Amino acid sequence: MSNANFQALPGFRDFYPDELAVRSHIMRTWREVARRYGFQEYDGPPLEPLELYTEKSGPEIVQQLYNFTDKGGRDVAMRPEMTPTLARMAGARAGGLRKPIKWFSIPQLFRYERAQRGRLREHFQLNLDIIGEDDVAADAELLAAAIDMLRAFGLTEQDFVARVSDRRLLRALLLHAGVPEDQLVLVYNIVDKLERETRETIGARLRGEAGMGDEAVERTLDIFRHTDFKAVRQAYGGTEGVGPEIERMAEILGHVEAMGLGGYVRFDLSIVRGLAYYTGIVFELFDARGELRAICGGGRYDNLLGQVGGVQLPALGFGMGDVVLKELLTDRGLLPETRQTLDYYVIAPPEQRAELLSVVHRLRDGGASVDYAYKPAGINKQFKNASALGARRTVVLGPETSAEGVAIVRDSETREESRVPLAELGRP
Repeated sequence: MSNANFQALPGFRDFYPDELAVRSHIMRTWREVARRYGFQEYDGPPLEPLELYTEKSGPEIVQQLYNFTDKGGRDVAMRPEMTPTLARMAGARAGGLRKPIKWFSIPQLFRYERAQRGRLREHFQLNLDIIGEDDVAADAELLAAAIDMLRAFGLTEQDFVARVSDRRLLRALLLHAGVPEDQLVLVYNIVDKLERETRETIGARLRGEAGMGDEAVERTLDIFRHTDFKAVRQAYGGTEGVGPEIERMAEILGHVEAMGLGGYVRFDLSIVRGLAYYTGIVFELFDARGELRAICGGGRYDNLLGQVGGVQLPALGFGMGDVVLKELLTDRGLLPETRQTLDYYVIAPPEQRAELLSVVHRLRDGGASVDYAYKPAGINKQFKNASALGARRTVVLGPETSAEGVAIVRDSETREESRVPLAELGRP
């Protein structure tokens, strides 16, 4: 027999009961907020055709995937994201689904990347999407839902910020600055690095990679010197082709302000999100101290369903992973107590085992969590077990009390005892 000491693969997690309790708390909160917003939960297979991801992201995505050829000769991959599956599923039944489609899911996703703080090779992610609605109200609704997801954990304006931009507005501004239309996607990816690279480096990349002249480069960089929406509106509100996009953004921000969430939002043109399929609003949620990776990101992707699902429908959505969120909640002291608790621990001498089992089962039938000693043990040891398991109450059976048809129920915190008829144990 092998004596190998097996461990989890790099970037993958074991969830012991304490860790699983935290994960369950996060998912429970996500589901509750999604329910309040009127979303329905769905799921899809963890294994999909490889082509589903290369069609959306190009062949370069393969190096980030867990992919293989299955025994039927099919090229498949563990899902690295949920949006292609959503597009496939919604496209398959688009004609019979009431619009807008408001769905959410919490899949486990897999990417073959270098594990680091805030990024593993697997994680659970809330995906929340609206399909079939092009009104700005849907953009504001999605942004509000993302903000409320974090508020539901007890996070406030002092803990996180939603940084918001719009691809249509940025496109209009870049075209006005002299960026060639066929270079827009490349320029998006370059300016997306504005926070991580110097303006000189970005300028050099615009000249070298996008072939832009000095004047166009300067006008492009000037766009990002405006640090709030009011400044952008004043500088470009009267510019042909730009003004309507600014007013659309103003309407979205107005909706969010009317919901009372304006304090969480900061307009920021440097939020580009490098993914080429975004077509409208884009946003990311960050911790206010700037210590962690993005907690959440999303936006509008009006062309993706046509590309992947074969049905042209406007759509928008966001993803929020559990890894960075857990780090933020840990830093802020907002994770719940994960110590095991029980409603009851039933104690009896060995000769009353049959009666103990009857009481245990009646209590469980009534919906309580109940445990007891499997092997015969002394009364004192059973009380110690009850304490170790976090039992809120103990039910003590004994020959004399049983003869009277009662049990002693003790509150573990107050130590108060009461005599409860055996026939009433387990009743609501």
